[in-house]
Amino acid sequence: MDASQARSLHEDRLMKLANVTGVGIGKDDHSGADVIVVFVTRKVPRDRLRDEDVIPEVLEGAPVRVLAIGEPAAQ
Repeated sequence: MDASQARSLHEDRLMKLANVTGVGIGKDDHSGADVIVVFVTRKVPRDRLRDEDVIPEVLEGAPVRVLAIGEPAAQ
């Protein structure tokens, strides 16, 4: 399964997690491979999250990257 399909499959669940503001597709800085990007208001140490709020490192074989973007604001 490619990153786009994996994102579509898991986007609704990811959007319900604490601090998540968006989900998209991006490129890995090193390999150039497609990755799932999960946008969060701020990164929180794993040990401070409930188990159900931890963002997985891989979904359906696609790598997941977490990107802190702060609070979204209307333009």
